[in-house]
Amino acid sequence: MLALQGHRMERRNVLGMRNLLRFLGIFCLWITAQAQMKIPPETVQQWASVFSVELREFSTKFSGSLLLQKKLKDVEPIIKIVEVDGEDLVKDYSDEIERMLGSKMKSVKRLAESAEDSDLYHEFNATLEFDYYNSMLINTMDEDGNYVALGGEFSLEENEHFNNLPVSTQMSNIQVPTNVYNKDPNILNAIYNTEALNDVFISNFQKDPTLTWQYFGSSTGFFRIYPGIKWTPDSNGVVAFDCRNRNWYIQAATSPKDIIIMVDISGSMKGLKMTIAKHTINTILDTLGENDFVNVIAYTDYVRYVEPCFRGTLVQADLDNREHFKVLVEELHVKGEAKIKNAMKESFKILNEARVNGQGSMCNQAIMLITDGAMEDFESVFEEFNWPDRRVRVFTYLIGREMTFAQNTKWIACNNKGYYTHISTLADVQENVMEYLHVLSRPMVINHDHDIIWTEAYMDTVLPNTEELFTTKAQSLLLMTSVAMPVFSKKKETLSHGILLGVVGSDIPLMEVMKLAPRYMLGAHGYAFLLNNNGYILAHPDLRPLYKDGKKLKPKPNYNSVDLSEVEWEDTDELLRTAMVKGETGTLSLNVRASVDKGKRPLFLTNQYYYTNIDDTPFSFGMVLTKGHGKLMFTGNVSVEEGLHDLTSPDLTIASEWTYCETDIDPAHRKYSQLQAAIRYLLGKEPDLECDEVLLSQTLFDAVVTAPLEAYWNALMLNDRVEPGVETAFLGTRSGLMRVVRYTGVETRVAKKFLTPADKDNLFTIDHFPLWYRLAAENTPGKFFYYPVNDKGVKYIIATTSVTVSSEGQTAMAGAIGLQMSLDWLEKRFWTIAKQPNDTDCSNIEGVCPLSCESVDLNCFLVDNNGFILLSKERSEIGRFFGEIDGSIMASLIKMGMFKKVSLFDYQAMCKTGHHHASSARPLLSPFYGIVALIRWFFSNALMFLLDFNLCGLWHSDYFVDAKAGYHTSHKQKKVEALQPCDTAYPGFMYDPSVREANSLIKCGRCQKMFVVQQIPDSNLVLVVTQAYCDCSRQYGAILLEPKEIKYNATVKCNRMKSQKVRRRPQSCHSYHPKENAKDCGGAAAISLSLSLFSASLLVSLVLER
Repeated sequence: MLALQGHRMERRNVLGMRNLLRFLGIFCLWITAQAQMKIPPETVQQWASVFSVELREFSTKFSGSLLLQKKLKDVEPIIKIVEVDGEDLVKDYSDEIERMLGSKMKSVKRLAESAEDSDLYHEFNATLEFDYYNSMLINTMDEDGNYVALGGEFSLEENEHFNNLPVSTQMSNIQVPTNVYNKDPNILNAIYNTEALNDVFISNFQKDPTLTWQYFGSSTGFFRIYPGIKWTPDSNGVVAFDCRNRNWYIQAATSPKDIIIMVDISGSMKGLKMTIAKHTINTILDTLGENDFVNVIAYTDYVRYVEPCFRGTLVQADLDNREHFKVLVEELHVKGEAKIKNAMKESFKILNEARVNGQGSMCNQAIMLITDGAMEDFESVFEEFNWPDRRVRVFTYLIGREMTFAQNTKWIACNNKGYYTHISTLADVQENVMEYLHVLSRPMVINHDHDIIWTEAYMDTVLPNTEELFTTKAQSLLLMTSVAMPVFSKKKETLSHGILLGVVGSDIPLMEVMKLAPRYMLGAHGYAFLLNNNGYILAHPDLRPLYKDGKKLKPKPNYNSVDLSEVEWEDTDELLRTAMVKGETGTLSLNVRASVDKGKRPLFLTNQYYYTNIDDTPFSFGMVLTKGHGKLMFTGNVSVEEGLHDLTSPDLTIASEWTYCETDIDPAHRKYSQLQAAIRYLLGKEPDLECDEVLLSQTLFDAVVTAPLEAYWNALMLNDRVEPGVETAFLGTRSGLMRVVRYTGVETRVAKKFLTPADKDNLFTIDHFPLWYRLAAENTPGKFFYYPVNDKGVKYIIATTSVTVSSEGQTAMAGAIGLQMSLDWLEKRFWTIAKQPNDTDCSNIEGVCPLSCESVDLNCFLVDNNGFILLSKERSEIGRFFGEIDGSIMASLIKMGMFKKVSLFDYQAMCKTGHHHASSARPLLSPFYGIVALIRWFFSNALMFLLDFNLCGLWHSDYFVDAKAGYHTSHKQKKVEALQPCDTAYPGFMYDPSVREANSLIKCGRCQKMFVVQQIPDSNLVLVVTQAYCDCSRQYGAILLEPKEIKYNATVKCNRMKSQKVRRRPQSCHSYHPKENAKDCGGAAAISLSLSLFSASLLVSLVLER
């Protein structure tokens, strides 16, 4: 019985195995059939052909492109095509810029003269009582309803010219930093003295209504600003802004300088002393600009360069290098014994070599000695390197409360034309560091040389609406420059002291400067740019000074030291940069790889560069015209009456950021938009308006020629002939004119943001033409260019084409026209066409028939000429790069030559860095590390409080705020992965239209994937049909457009950091005057090296060695 049961079980197992094998065989046959699926190319070709016709007819009908081209053809007999003369244009634009900047310089000169005259006749009054308007206290009342001291009623009104800030154009007011006593006799006398500036401020503004902020920064610390504003302190109630720290003040107060910072890091400098020393170094670094050169040396019993790469040399003190030094200084640790002699010798050698070799600033030279005491015989060093000429000034900063070595430290400064200061608390640092600027300014003051300076580009983050400006203004035009001039005491009795009273200045937004190079003359891809004597960009459409840190936009660490070679990177020999930095006039042609649509779409252009210098400034102006349509423009004339009729159409707008009429000169005109101002001028209602006659004439002509489109679009809507999914039709001309019709209401429209004021990419702005215009410009006229848009998950399609005019054998681009549609129409029409009916005659078709893109066996895509998906079964894939979705097919198309890779570079990128200033591994050592750190912070601050306890410390609590903020900041840095400037490379892709079709089999392990690619005629699209169930992701990775950081080895990185590019030095230098009173050095009138103190120093030194 058991044997029988066993036999039956065995038989069942055999039958089960046979059934399993039979099933596997059938499954394998099915897999093989799938792997060998043949997609008939002729079927795909037919789909592409039919879809092309429908797409062209649809786009032509709802855009009205044929009608516009016909109207342009009709006016060809009355138009004239001219070639833009770049050489004449660059001269005209530079002359305009020169006149504008010259006007600002005259305003500043008037301020300086007034301030000096006021001081000449003012006698200092130690008991002066004087109420002034303190910008932080104005309009502030106490509990009883009375205005607080220095805070009376001060009328403020919002003013569009000043970014809609509430201001008073009738009066200036005074800002005083928290660490300066606002009723100090020196402050009161200086404020009283400068009251005369109010009338000059107002007079300047009346003479030149385009002026923005005018100001006087006093050497005592206060800041007089016009128009008057309400100054807002930070969240801790502190006003940290000190005008003497600003570049315009420092550059105007001193000539260019070479600085060696020597810091003592011996064991005696531990704790609070080292904290103060680091803060002192950072404060000195903040006083330097890109015309200065610097290095930082730390010394104990040996000499250590803070940045080993900079050994034995000076580097430019641009923002990038200054920030780099600050990071390295923070990592300094104390140890050993101080030996000043070798470090001092090294410093003198660096400065001497720079002077002999014509490097560095070739002007002032100074050594900044930061120490808690000089204890060795150092006189021989000065005898060998600096006496008797004393070309190098030595400034000494004695750190800590100990005064044992004060006499020696003073002696060093006083015998080397420097200045001695004693810094015992963090609160002392700012005021004491500023003293060196006043010493360096003495030769210039005694000579009464009023050099006008122009600052590097900078971003004003002081004003309260900074964040709003970041989000509403073009990044490339956020920056400004300042023109400034020093103000001296003319009193004869103080002449040898060279007393600097302060600096006057005014801000010039670079956007206003670049408006003088109108966009319409430069064409779709043309642009203008400005750079300074160091080759750094002030304005350029590709400048990106901001980056996104979380949800906030912030300035990049190196935002104002972006070199022209980092933006115009095709200029590999730096021919353009060198010529412009030298202030030359000329022209240069370059073949360039440009990109649009946030860098995703490469373009090959031939750029013609024109450049010249701006006289009496350190700036050079350049502009670009692209070969072909960029250099040709047409002109046509119509009557003002005819043009005005069409200019007032409801569907018409003009570029709001362009200057058709100057509305900023007369305050009464500021209420007008550009369109309103143009119409009022043409009607004769505002004859005093200054308008661009050429631009207005072209705008009127364009309004007349494009007027029939309004009636055409409206007729389509009235006759209910608009198909679902068509949302907007639009056109634009070189004059900045746009016409827009909305076929659907805002409630049902998918692309609600498209062509609204928030959609800067698709509007005519001050620094670029719309994206759809630029893409149409590079496409064949009459042939539509289609591309997908993915705006934060809102997806739609744009179709655009160019229209042209011809005359006397030349053809110029007249504008672009297009439509915007939702995905619905595209999907509906495509899926209908890409499907063979069941009764299809398949007798002559080799492969799958009937074929349908709706089949689960197929994947079908519409892909544009840069590889981006317009249509897919998965809507989530629309707008993404095709190589990201299917790397195997994209790799094959690249290999076949259908798509070509274009290498692009970004030298303004920000990359994540794993490096933290504090070791990221430290918290892992112990769970109590954070608690210990907090306790240590608390006790160190308690100790600092006891050390710093004085009335001033009680009065100003900002030190405690800073310490606390510093702790929290460093704590946060460990959690958030920091971003730092870097260079990146990334690919772009371009379709080669000469390759019209492709098909192939891709071997992917156990299966083979077939695909067919067919060009869609009269478009920039290709149709991709591929087998769905053959996964090749193991054999072929995704092809991504993600940028990759360019890693440099240590040697290359070092060479790049310290390389000295061609630069033009400032023309003036004031480093010496025989009448200078060098005895005014921060100590007694006459100081000699104290033998008793020196002996004591040596004795202490010997004890410490043991």
